[in-house]
Amino acid sequence: MVRVGGWTGQRDRQLVLSLDQILVLDFDLEEVTVESIGSVHSDPDILGGVPVFVGTRVPFQTLMDYLEEGQSLADFLADFPTVRHDQAIAALEEAKEAVLAHARPA
Repeated sequence: MVRVGGWTGQRDRQLVLSLDQILVLDFDLEEVTVESIGSVHSDPDILGGVPVFVGTRVPFQTLMDYLEEGQSLADFLADFPTVRHDQAIAALEEAKEAVLAHARPA
């Protein structure tokens, strides 16, 4: 068995992921990326459902708090080594897309 971001599956088999809905994917582990599984998820068994970076117990809000306090992404990643740089960037991109999608016209 191979573990991928908190989920288990066999190489080149089907993997069932539970994000907001159950997805069944055919995959090759070499092609699984942050974009294909998401960078942040919510699981009631992890910190009571607080959104965390996939494969960690680090809340996304912690990254936002660092940035709001003027600390750098590098500081955050140094303090939380279980979060990868690409995960943090992907989460910020997702947050940006959400803000832009819900922006009200002037």
